[in-house]
Amino acid sequence: MTSGAPTTIYSTGPIGPAIRDFPQEERPRERLRLRGAGNLSTAELMAILLRTGLEGENVVAMATRLLSAVDGLQGLSRSDYDELCALKGISDAKACQLLAGIELGRRVAALEPSDAPRIGTPADVAALYMPEMSALDREHMRVVLLNTKNQVQGAEELYVGSVNAALVRPAEVFSAAVRRNLPAVMIVHNHPSGDPTPSPEDVRLTGQLVEAGRLLDVDVIDHIVIGQGRYVSMREKKLGF
Repeated sequence: MTSGAPTTIYSTGPIGPAIRDFPQEERPRERLRLRGAGNLSTAELMAILLRTGLEGENVVAMATRLLSAVDGLQGLSRSDYDELCALKGISDAKACQLLAGIELGRRVAALEPSDAPRIGTPADVAALYMPEMSALDREHMRVVLLNTKNQVQGAEELYVGSVNAALVRPAEVFSAAVRRNLPAVMIVHNHPSGDPTPSPEDVRLTGQLVEAGRLLDVDVIDHIVIGQGRYVSMREKKLGF
């Protein structure tokens, strides 16, 4: 290697199966969609930004190699454009994608608590989530995490498909709130039909979650059902509350 040339990390042969050969539910983007970004490893999150790997090296293996080359996430956060482009497999586009992701993370971390959206009414929840969720072609259920001032501290997707009381596990609904010592949550799910009228199953599920929340000392503020341009607050309708 020529003295002073940028260090390039090379792989030595095929590393892992191609992402297309992973079971559908084990692919990074599918895992993020089904389980939430917080359940992915750093390498999997990087893989979503990188999008593609190299011949003989899938994108998760590439991300793992790159993290090792820069001494982990902290080293990645200190890397600049030229340093990233010196790594094997990192094109101009991939370097820009990584740097943009890092900068977004910095800006989120720098937000003042007052910058977090505050939920005062069901309409506030609808304004946050209806634009996206009303367009989904399957049922999605999310839990919105709130602090003592009812400011949004994040949202996690819990279920995709048929959302019913038999499938929903209260431990999963409340786990993030309990882990982060947050006092309240709101449940949001969509009706792909466009009609937000709660079903008997929605009412039954809401009652179960409200009761489970009482036992865990986490208040279920509301359960919002989103349709096409409309929503229903189950607390306002006294359904399950």
